[in-house]
Amino acid sequence: MATQPVRTVMVGCGGMARHHMRAMYELRGSTEIVAVCEPSQAAYDATAALFEQAGMTPPPNQPDLDQLLADHHDALDAAFIVTPHVYHHDQAQACLEAGLDVLLEKPMVMTADEARSLIATRDRTGKLLVVAFPGSLSPNVRTATALLRSGAFGRILTISGVVWQNWGPNTADTWRQQPDIAGGGFLFDTGAHLLNTVVDLAGEEVAEVAAYLDNQGRPVETLGAVIARLRSGALVTLHACGEAIPSCDSDVRVFCERAILYSGVWGERLEVQYTSKNPPAAIPVPQSRGVWEQFLAVRAGKQANPCPPEVGLRMAQLWDAIKASAAQGGVPVQIS
Repeated sequence: MATQPVRTVMVGCGGMARHHMRAMYELRGSTEIVAVCEPSQAAYDATAALFEQAGMTPPPNQPDLDQLLADHHDALDAAFIVTPHVYHHDQAQACLEAGLDVLLEKPMVMTADEARSLIATRDRTGKLLVVAFPGSLSPNVRTATALLRSGAFGRILTISGVVWQNWGPNTADTWRQQPDIAGGGFLFDTGAHLLNTVVDLAGEEVAEVAAYLDNQGRPVETLGAVIARLRSGALVTLHACGEAIPSCDSDVRVFCERAILYSGVWGERLEVQYTSKNPPAAIPVPQSRGVWEQFLAVRAGKQANPCPPEVGLRMAQLWDAIKASAAQGGVPVQIS
């Protein structure tokens, strides 16, 4: 018997949403975009053009999410939310309470309190909530976490993570540099991948944080340096440079008792090194799939949720502590 397509609303039609929609075209047999919710006419026009270029009828746009859910909730199964960070909590909560499963763009929320609220809503409604972090959804990071939890490499001793990009000049005069909307700067935008992947690999909560942030004359931070201690005692260093040369790259290294694991914040690679005499060697992993395709697999019960809101909570707790420490000039902050 043929599987019915998952009837979906796209909340947000900006550049990142359109990037995802291009990938969703290839899953037309399993996905139907019933409607979109986009207040910007220009963004909706760009989205409509994408559908027309693909020979498809553009979905209708209802800019008011509450009205859209009231009008279409019986014709919807899921929502993909790709909007500025400040809207994530309320939009995800509204979709969950309307009976929809939700794929939510990163960062999940602005604060740990919002993360706890979404977990409570998920539990109360019994609906699915997946956070669209490419790192946590990548086969490289999933394989890495399984190996680390198995004890194959011994205890985690330290984790070092770096991400860099010419983010400052690239995002000037956009909402990404408006603190009330973005919730932070480079370390909370592109750098959110760094925070999320490191806490995912660590597999435990952060106990203590000391951090420095530097705005470089911009409305939000573009440089960040963080030292942290995990509950187990393992140490973590995080380095974010959003004023780099034209580029966008990363490096994550997990130093264990018997090996060094190499990856990236988007899960772009996975290598292991056992001795200094031999270079890092690639670890075989399953084929990578897009974030929407993985959401469909989780929803169909074909795999466990790789990035549930609990991972988003760990990251939000870390971000709250980073901001609190940086506001005090790097004074260590305990996470209870």
